[in-house]
Amino acid sequence: MGDADITLRHLARRRPEDLVRALVPEGQPVEILGWVDSQVTNIERRLDKALRLRIGGEPRVLHVEFCFALRDDVPDRVFEYVGFLFAALRLEAPGEPVPPIESVAVVLSGRRRRLPATGKRRIAWPGRPFSGARFRIDAVYQRTVGELRARGSVLWLVFAPLARNATAAALREVVAEIQAGAEGAEERAELYTALLVMAALDPWGHNLLKELVIMVEDKEEGLLRRTPIIGEMIIEAEQRGEERGEQKAIAALLGRLFARRLGRRPTSDEERLIAERARAIGPGEVEDALLDLEGEALIRWLAEPIRTS
Repeated sequence: MGDADITLRHLARRRPEDLVRALVPEGQPVEILGWVDSQVTNIERRLDKALRLRIGGEPRVLHVEFCFALRDDVPDRVFEYVGFLFAALRLEAPGEPVPPIESVAVVLSGRRRRLPATGKRRIAWPGRPFSGARFRIDAVYQRTVGELRARGSVLWLVFAPLARNATAAALREVVAEIQAGAEGAEERAELYTALLVMAALDPWGHNLLKELVIMVEDKEEGLLRRTPIIGEMIIEAEQRGEERGEQKAIAALLGRLFARRLGRRPTSDEERLIAERARAIGPGEVEDALLDLEGEALIRWLAEPIRTS
């Protein structure tokens, strides 16, 4: 989906309790045990889309998949991911029961007609009882701004530009709420980045990106322009549309992740290398390297020839 997924996963890792609060049944005590981070080397898939929980005292795992749209391959992706996840959990605790897993697809755009509440990937023979994976569908773009606000977190406010009733007046209030609710300048910049990425997607044709940029700048002048590549993202989104703007936002997020790992901002050459690798091998692979490599190892990786196969 051009991987707005990277931006959203990053925010979700900052605020897992806010993610869980909206996606697990109410009325039961929930304890967050942490993100699944498998050390199983023969499973080549990051498992940081899944949270270990304890609900009503019982172990559970919540898998969250951010999707640009509910395309035909989404059920396949969910089924595949759950298979990797189940195998990793089983191998890490041999002889122990694997906790029940529930998957939720958070959908950012798509048809106007209401999406179903659940999806499935069937693998059984025709005529046989169901076998496969079922998952919940949370079509955030079909929510109202009020419904997203009711989830009680700045994490869910970043989806407000997608809401079917989003207006400039509503987004002005959302920007103010993010300003007040963010935990420091760094998180505020990340929340505003996500807000702009969502506005660039614009599933309902609200065309609010330009106004939203002005609102954010009014709250904290120069914040977006000072954030690496965000200023370019704004211009590109206005001139060339959502896909290019989203790519710039992802590059900005990867640049900030680089800075956090090395304690300094990337040079212009390093920014270019990060962007080239994100285009060639995908933002997810670059994010993995930025999370897994440190110091000189990360610098050497950026300098290596890009291998796409």
